[in-house]
Amino acid sequence: MNLLVPGSPCVGSLKSSTNGETAVRLSRMKRMLPALAMLLLLAMPAAAQDIEKGVDAYQRGDYAAALAEWHPLAEQGDAYAQFFLGVMYDNGEGVPQDDAEAARWYRPAAEQGVAEAQYNLGVMYRNGEGVPQDYAEAARYNRMAAEQDHAKAQHNLGVMYALGQGVPQDYGQSHTLFSLAAEQGHPAAQYALGRMYHLGEGVPQDYVLAHMWLNLAAALGHTEAVEGRNHTAGKMTPGQIAEAQRMAREWMAKNGN
Repeated sequence: MNLLVPGSPCVGSLKSSTNGETAVRLSRMKRMLPALAMLLLLAMPAAAQDIEKGVDAYQRGDYAAALAEWHPLAEQGDAYAQFFLGVMYDNGEGVPQDDAEAARWYRPAAEQGVAEAQYNLGVMYRNGEGVPQDYAEAARYNRMAAEQDHAKAQHNLGVMYALGQGVPQDYGQSHTLFSLAAEQGHPAAQYALGRMYHLGEGVPQDYVLAHMWLNLAAALGHTEAVEGRNHTAGKMTPGQIAEAQRMAREWMAKNGN
């Protein structure tokens, strides 16, 4: 979920272009991870627990059996079965890969409150995959998921506010959304937050906070954050760097890393 911009990857080059040429490529969740499947199962009403048979089959790689379990339930309006069916069409697992069919099944699940479906549909509208490209709809679905504390959706909506896509450009809103996702450990949001503090976009310029967030993102594997952190460090005193590193250590300890 990176913000892709032309130029060198140092933080100073990451300011969004005003001529609309800055490109954003967002990707959706296209795998039914076991942890996600279990989380969704726990959220289901007791009457829907037989959907677990489909989850078990899916995790065994028996997509035909999973489809046989989920398709009737999806047709009956079960939101989780609709989401799972959308994932199968997204991936081409047991069915031909079909973005339009994936979106068709994600939509009712999203409208019934499944955050992963809201997030996936938001990305599809942003990228024009299976649906006409529509930034306003992308923002709407990302907002629905973001309001359920979905970190990736919070990050995506923050990017859209930064670029003014489907919403008025608003760095303050970007900062709020990036902060929410960053506190959940989302490395791209931590990187974006560090960039904002480095540039003073929507917040007072603060190299200590910039270094802290970029350092955290780098620790979680965000490659651009490594150069961004080093670039920021070049503008800081040794004392400021030590303070930023202390803050990063405390954040990691507090958040169980």
